[in-house]
Amino acid sequence: MKVLVTGGAGFIGSNFLHYMVNKYDDYNFVCLDALTYAGNYENLLDIARKKNFKFIKGDITDKDFIDKLFSEEKFDWVINFAAESHVDNSIKNPNIFLTTNIIGTEVLMDASLKYNVKRYHQISTDEVYGDLPLDRKDLKFREDTPLHTSSPYSASKASADLLVLAYIRTYNLPATISRCSNNYGPYQFPEKLIPVVISKALKNEKIPVYGNGLNVRDWIHVHDHNTAVDLIMHKGKIGEIYNIGGNSEKTNIELVKLILKELNKEEELITFVEDRKGHDLRYAIDSSKIEKELGWKREYNFDTGIKDTITWYLQNQDWIDNILNGTYKTKYLEKE
Repeated sequence: MKVLVTGGAGFIGSNFLHYMVNKYDDYNFVCLDALTYAGNYENLLDIARKKNFKFIKGDITDKDFIDKLFSEEKFDWVINFAAESHVDNSIKNPNIFLTTNIIGTEVLMDASLKYNVKRYHQISTDEVYGDLPLDRKDLKFREDTPLHTSSPYSASKASADLLVLAYIRTYNLPATISRCSNNYGPYQFPEKLIPVVISKALKNEKIPVYGNGLNVRDWIHVHDHNTAVDLIMHKGKIGEIYNIGGNSEKTNIELVKLILKELNKEEELITFVEDRKGHDLRYAIDSSKIEKELGWKREYNFDTGIKDTITWYLQNQDWIDNILNGTYKTKYLEKE
C-alpha cells in the first residue's frame, strides 16, 4: 500500500503521518508539501529516517509535477490535507486560498482518476457550514446541514467539497470527505489561538482576543481527528461525508483564561481587539454518524488534552522560537 499525504508538513498532516507511519509498518507513505510559511519540515524529523516514509517538496497546483509524481509513484491512496487555512489571511488575500484549496484539489483528483487511485480523501472543515446561534445549544452541524460559508477560506473549502462530490458522481472517483472541528495539539503553527496564547503568556505579552471573546468553538485533539481519518480510509463508504467533532465547546475567552491558569499567568494579559470581519458565532459538530457507522471513539477529553498540549509547547520552546525567528525554513535545506 502506497499512500500520498499532501500538506504533510503542516499541523494536522504531520500529526497524521506520525500516527500512521508508526502504526502501519507495511504501508509506504509519501509526504508532499510545498513548504510555504506554515509547512515545517522540522515537524517530520522524528519520522524522516523511517524506511516507510519519504518526503517530496512540491505544489499540488502544479499539474505537470503532479502528473509525473503519480506516474512514478503509483499511489493506492491520496489524502489531501494541503490547504491554506488561516481565516484572517483569507480575508486579506483570497486568491491564494482559491488557487490552493480549489485548483489544487482538482489537480489531485484528475491525477487520481488518470492513475487509478483506489481511494481519495478530502480533509475539509466544519467552517463550510457557517455558524450556529449562541442561544441554541441543541443545534449542531450534521453531514446534511446546508453549506453557508462566511470567509474566503471556508468558501474555498466548501467549493472543494462540492468539486469532490461532483467527481464522485460524474467520474466515479472513489472518494470520501471529512469535516472536522477546531484541532489542537503538538506542532500547531503559532498563528493559531492556542499556541499564540501560550507563547505570548510565557513572554508576559498582551494576548489579543477578538470582540467580546464569546464566540464558541468545538475543540478536538489532533490525535482523535487522525484516528477518525484512519477509520474512514479503511472502513468508510465511498461517496460519504463524515463529521468529526470534539464534543468540547468553549468560548474563546474561556479557553484563554484556562490556558493562563495552567501557566500561572494573570488575566490582565488579555486585551480585547476589534472583531474579525464576518466572525462566526459558534461551531458544534454532531459526530454520531462516524461513531455509529465506523465505531470511532475519542481518546482525549479536553481537560487532559489541553494540559498535554500545554506541556508539549513548554517542552518544545525551541520549536516555537525557530518559527518566530524564521530558522525553521532552513530545516529542509539542511536535509538537502
